[in-house]
Amino acid sequence: MAIERTLSIIKPDGVQKNLIGEIFGRFEKAGLKIVGAKMVHLSKAQAEGFYAVHSERPFFNDLVSYMTSGPVVVSALEGEDAVALHRKLLGATNPAEADAGTVRADFAESIEENIGHGSDATETAAQEIEYFFGSDGVCARTR
Repeated sequence: MAIERTLSIIKPDGVQKNLIGEIFGRFEKAGLKIVGAKMVHLSKAQAEGFYAVHSERPFFNDLVSYMTSGPVVVSALEGEDAVALHRKLLGATNPAEADAGTVRADFAESIEENIGHGSDATETAAQEIEYFFGSDGVCARTR
């Protein structure tokens, strides 16, 4: 397995519920290292830019509104097969379909307010990490 990086976002509902430590703990216990993290309150322009791929989807405006409704915690995670592992830990986007013990099954209220975001591929992860951290905003490889 390859050492990868992925982007993780604890969305406004996760921050509001005070779950940052609990969620980070799950990531670390599973073998992911946090190599960059920051709390931000996204502007409308930032949220629209990040989710531009969904701009033609009917849920886009609601997603932007949700993502700007409060602070989020953005992190870069590193580990073996990090993209797939992180997505497994988050669980299915719809918490009603998420496996027991996943972040979304345990904490998410709905498909719209689903606690977290995870990159879907290593290429996407690199772009997303760059979007939030720039070229030098995360620590050097830790292994």
